Amino acid sequence: MKKRICCFILAFILIAICQAGCGKKDNGMKKVVLNEVAHSIFYAPQYVAIEMGYFKDAGIDLVLETGFGADKTMTALISGNADIGFMGSESTIYAYAEGSKDYAVNFAGLTQRAGNFLVAREKIDNFSWDMVKGKNVLGGRKGGMPQMVLEYILKANNIDPASDLSIDQSVDFGLTAGAFSGNTEYDFTVEFEPGATSLEKEGKGYVVASLGVDSGYVPYTAYSAKKSYIEKNPEIIKDFTSAIQKGLDYVNSHSSAEIAKVIAPQFEDTDIDTITTIVERYKSQDTWKKDTVFTRESFELLEDILIEAGELKEKVPYEDLVKVD
Repeated sequence: MKKRICCFILAFILIAICQAGCGKKDNGMKKVVLNEVAHSIFYAPQYVAIEMGYFKDAGIDLVLETGFGADKTMTALISGNADIGFMGSESTIYAYAEGSKDYAVNFAGLTQRAGNFLVAREKIDNFSWDMVKGKNVLGGRKGGMPQMVLEYILKANNIDPASDLSIDQSVDFGLTAGAFSGNTEYDFTVEFEPGATSLEKEGKGYVVASLGVDSGYVPYTAYSAKKSYIEKNPEIIKDFTSAIQKGLDYVNSHSSAEIAKVIAPQFEDTDIDTITTIVERYKSQDTWKKDTVFTRESFELLEDILIEAGELKEKVPYEDLVKVD
């Protein structure tokens, strides 16, 4: 008898747990796995959207994962391990050009300037780009936006990336700051935040130039999803974009200190003063877009950069790779 009662109680508990789980689904929350290329203060509007509850308000249960490189983020997206990818849009162009049928389509932009900085081994008060001639520079992955923007700037300053300096592209994304501080053979490194500021605080490097400022406005990072996912989940794409737009609205209407306070839980290992400094560095150079629209002009500029870098033979259709409605 006791055994039957215990079994009954156990069954009741299991039913209650199941109903509770089903209740969450009935509440309309939709699970969305977002794979970001890196976890950086550069993407502050996204973290504002998370911390301010904009995704939850839109009915999205967001799972955030970090790919540590656009190639890895794209792999997660194409394999189905991620619903949405956040990376440089050059990856979507590469996949399309390779003939992928269920290719990734860009549906929302976030940043409009490059987010990396040139860090020098020694302090330079009046830096000019010709100072990198004959030097060893720790650059980015071949075909990635950080490296291509660097080359774009060098060429604009009449510097040949192939012959006028040595650029090391062998170090994995996210490991360059450590490689730079541990190898004195490098004269310069191209760093995202918090790497650039960390090197400065440790006295191991000095920010001498902003690639975002010197390259001008470029469509640096955007959100994309497979064509099939967008077709099957138009409401999720709409609601996700709405949450990101609210994040953009916030960073463009609040102070760096206010933004830093909101996103601080995303960067527990970074003190609030450093977060504020980095936010201000990005905010002051007009890093974040006012809206999520990925315009034809910016897409064609991106293609021009890819073609000039030798990574793309011919342009691909804007209408295929950017969701315009």
